[in-house]
This record gives sequence, structure tokens and C-alpha cells, in this order.
Amino acid sequence: MITSELKSTLDELVDRYNRISFIDDDPIQIPHRFSRLEDIEISGLLTATIAWGQRKTILKNADRLMDIMGQSPYEFVMSASAQELRDLQFVHRTFNAEDLRYFIESLRSIYLKNISLEGLFLPKKEEDDNFNAIQRFRESVVKNADPGRTAKHIANPAKGAASKRIHMYLRWMVRKDDKGVDFGLWNCIPMAKLSCPLDVHTGVNARALGLLTRKQNDRKAVEELDQALRQLDPSDPVKYDFALFGMGVDPLLKLG
Repeated sequence: MITSELKSTLDELVDRYNRISFIDDDPIQIPHRFSRLEDIEISGLLTATIAWGQRKTILKNADRLMDIMGQSPYEFVMSASAQELRDLQFVHRTFNAEDLRYFIESLRSIYLKNISLEGLFLPKKEEDDNFNAIQRFRESVVKNADPGRTAKHIANPAKGAASKRIHMYLRWMVRKDDKGVDFGLWNCIPMAKLSCPLDVHTGVNARALGLLTRKQNDRKAVEELDQALRQLDPSDPVKYDFALFGMGVDPLLKLG
């Protein structure tokens, strides 16, 4: 049950964590290095794609990705030679140089036809969430990829995936406020339709608060959590991602 007390507590947590200092220890720091739209889009997508595991390792390897690309992601994507792509060396957990090469080639193909990645996420009028748009984006990126290798690095909503990393990326690119954490560069998706990035920690905290009852962290759980968060703030439900994150890192807020 959502009470005024719960809303007040969560709003306070949002205010505490939705601020510039949050960037210092979060993967969003990587795209914040750039000012060019395409650089932000590419660095954000690649960082979100490898955003699983220990945060320190994610940041280290995302930083290495940017070094590989000469700190100019868009220029590298559009101009790297075939030999440079063959010579790539990179590993983050199961994401390796072969996957990186495919992502770069796919992004190049997309940017040759589009000025931004935004158009690939356009929702249809009858869609209440972004899962179908994510599915279409996934198909655009991995249509020629090895399904057992590179394709697995973008979650498949059609198979019930929570799509945590892509929802996080969409929060970065779409959500707008005056705090300076999220970029708010895209207008293709209304903020009201953004979904909370659901992982193990977010799920634990959401269940402890009574915002989520489903045990699995999957697409249906995201849809349930979305309904609860939209009761708290219909215009900006995904801001509560900051609150659920804060409950996982603040020792004074440990639950259970």
C-alpha cells in the first residue's frame, strides 16, 4: 500500500541522490565527459551495455572503452579502419572484442542513415511502455549478430527480460530535470512512460517497501513496479530509481 509517509520518504531519498555528486561513482559519469550528442549516445549505450558486475570494474572497463576509441566515440565508430576493428582487444565479463567490433559496425550502419539513436526508440501511440520500442531497437542493432554471442548483450523483452540496462540508458537520455544527472536529450518518449531499471538490489528494496510482489526480476515485475511508481509521481515515475538505489547503499536505510 502506498501511503503519504512512504511517498515522503522516497521523495527525500530522490532529493538526496539525484544531484551532481551522484555522477562521481555512477556509470553515467562516462557519457558526462562529452558534449556532442553522438558521443553521449554512443558512450552511454556502450557503458550501459557492460553495466553488470562490480561498479568499480564497470567504470574501469568503460573508461578503457573510451580510451580505445580515442575519447571520441562517434569519430571512432564512423572512421575506424577494418584493421583497427580486427585489432581491438577488450574484455568485460562475457563482452569481448568480437562483441565490441559488432556493436561498432552496427552503430556505424545506423548513423549512416540516422542523425541520432533516438529514432530507433520511437514508441507507437498505443504502447503504454517501452518494451516494444526496446525490442525494435534490439532488432536494429543485433539483426546480423551471432544470437549466441553478441545478441545476448541486449536483453530480449519478447522473452520476458527486464531489460534493466536499456531502461537505465533510456532514463539517462530521456529524463529531464534541473539536477544535472540525467541528460534529457531525447523527446521521443514521454518521461511518464519511462520504466525503472530493475535488478536484484532494486527488486529487494521495492519488495521490502511493498511496491513489488512478484518474486522474479523480469518484464512482468517491471510492469508491476511501474504501476506503483506511477502512483507516486505520474509525470516522473523513474526518478524513484534514485531512491531505490539509495536504500541499497545507505547503511542507515538497510532493510530486512
